[in-house]
Amino acid sequence: MKAIICGAGQVGSNIARELAGEDIDVTVVDRRPNLIHKIGDTLDVRAMVGHASYPDTLEAAGARDCDMLVAVTYSDEVNMVACQVAHSLFDTPMKIARLRAPAYLQPIWSDLFSRDNLPIDVIISPEIEVAEAIGRRLTVPGAFDLIPLADNLLRLVGIRCAGDCPIINTPLRELTSLFPDLHMIVVGIVRGGKATVPSDEDQIFAGDEVYAVVLTEQLSRAMAAFGYDEPEARRIIVIGGGNVGLTLTEKLESGAAGHKSSNVIELDRARAELVAQRCPRSAVIHGDALDPDILDQAGAPQAETVVAVTNDDEANILASLLAKQRGTRRAVALVNNASYTTLVGSLGIDVVVNPREITVSRILQHIRRGRIRSVHSIREGFGEIIEAEALETSPLVGVALKEAHLPAGVLIAAIIRGGTVMMPGGATVMQPGDHVVLFAAKQAVKRVEKLFSVRLEFF
Repeated sequence: MKAIICGAGQVGSNIARELAGEDIDVTVVDRRPNLIHKIGDTLDVRAMVGHASYPDTLEAAGARDCDMLVAVTYSDEVNMVACQVAHSLFDTPMKIARLRAPAYLQPIWSDLFSRDNLPIDVIISPEIEVAEAIGRRLTVPGAFDLIPLADNLLRLVGIRCAGDCPIINTPLRELTSLFPDLHMIVVGIVRGGKATVPSDEDQIFAGDEVYAVVLTEQLSRAMAAFGYDEPEARRIIVIGGGNVGLTLTEKLESGAAGHKSSNVIELDRARAELVAQRCPRSAVIHGDALDPDILDQAGAPQAETVVAVTNDDEANILASLLAKQRGTRRAVALVNNASYTTLVGSLGIDVVVNPREITVSRILQHIRRGRIRSVHSIREGFGEIIEAEALETSPLVGVALKEAHLPAGVLIAAIIRGGTVMMPGGATVMQPGDHVVLFAAKQAVKRVEKLFSVRLEFF
């Protein structure tokens, strides 16, 4: 398989890293020589300087025989033209573009990206994806990550275990006896910055970050098992009225999540006025969120959650901490710099949202081949939650899972059969047509691909 990635920024470099690790022939194109030199020195990819939408550049990058073009430059227009050129001149089968400007994403203009107009097969909007991810987290206090799986029958939930967590120091095999009616499987534990795929004998300790797959209808029970039984946030402060903040505020105003009110703080006056026009039910305050008086005016002492989504990581972190100091119970911060991720939790930030990780997960979903339904990247460099369909020729079909010889670092989290969710055990036998939700640690993804590529057609 051959892929061209247009754009060597954070998203482009991470996609290149993912694909290069799976023996895909990758070429990265960017106008900035410093980024091209960096990516060429650190990854096993072909890196070239050039304008991503120029026909001669794409031809030199191998567009005549490539299988996929992923356009993630900082310019929406370059991304769109690159897809058009790849389609019209080189008949590239799959074209993925990142588009950030809301003007392009209005439903009324959806025909713009049809095959007869601008032929883009998959459009990814980081702002919309991030706003939706934050909206999901707001409904479940205590969860630092929340991903719907299997048509929303299941959720992957990330939970930070406090010192009073009821199940700390308990072997995972005993959770079934403690909660016999709770369908939950722990698929990952992060301890001291190191992520592991647990065995039945492993225990959960205070300070651990736990990833678990649970039935959606039992999510509140699962959170209670970990010591979280708070109602969902209803009084919210949104810091930043950019595309993410505006999209999130509009979502809150729609009432889909049941929120009572939201206040928005925006530093730029013109942008604040725009947000006020688009979100008439929210109080929009023009001011600096690092000013304690502005935070108080926004209601920080009474707010349940502050969500900081400006374009400045440091401002998001500091404003979140200041709001908590003023009395806000919970802080959600947008952080692009991955090196900050391990630090902010210890500072008191409850939820860190990484746009790059969310965007890469969405792109990976369309890069995997075969009968893949969805892919979600979990904690940069840890692993992936994968949904796929088992075919009749799969070596897993008709065999008890305890005899299936899955690679180390792979866990079958759930099987969906006829719309019914089954939490598998060692004696579970998979049938043709089953939808499988599995977790594969990063080091095991390649082995999973080799094991399932032909017979199960996961990839």
